[in-house]
Amino acid sequence: MKLSEGVEQAIHCVAMLSQLSEDGVLSAAALAEFHGVKTSYLLKHLQALSGAGVLRTLPGPKGGYRLARAPQSISLLDILLAVEGPEPAFRCQEIRQRGPNPLPVKPRGPCQINAAMLRAEQSYRAELRRTSIADVLTEVAAKDEDGAIEARGCAFLAVHERRQGG
Repeated sequence: MKLSEGVEQAIHCVAMLSQLSEDGVLSAAALAEFHGVKTSYLLKHLQALSGAGVLRTLPGPKGGYRLARAPQSISLLDILLAVEGPEPAFRCQEIRQRGPNPLPVKPRGPCQINAAMLRAEQSYRAELRRTSIADVLTEVAAKDEDGAIEARGCAFLAVHERRQGG
């Protein structure tokens, strides 16, 4: 299975936004700059995350994006579904009924190849559903022995975070 680059970008953006202060936001341009991606491409995914209730959009010159929910309540599956949509990755085309010698009658029951692929996807999605952004950040922090990952994010936020509080 191959996921779009948008999934990776969306997960990283949600992780970055989870590090904001209580009244902080980041612009799409800042998120794109930090991750080295095009703002126009990233905007599509940020809008999808907003539409799915993962992010909140705050309008205005000091506006931007922030999480709509706590990091522990945002699963990797929430992000995947927002970006890729709910359709299964494998879509059976019933090719058993095509070609020079198709089955003479519609087969009874589902295609077993389709059934196996859907079971595998259910397992994959179950794992993504169990894994929250908070879980991922905990794992990253445990492996960031020299603090370089945290320092990189903190330095960027110190310059680019916008405050909404008055």
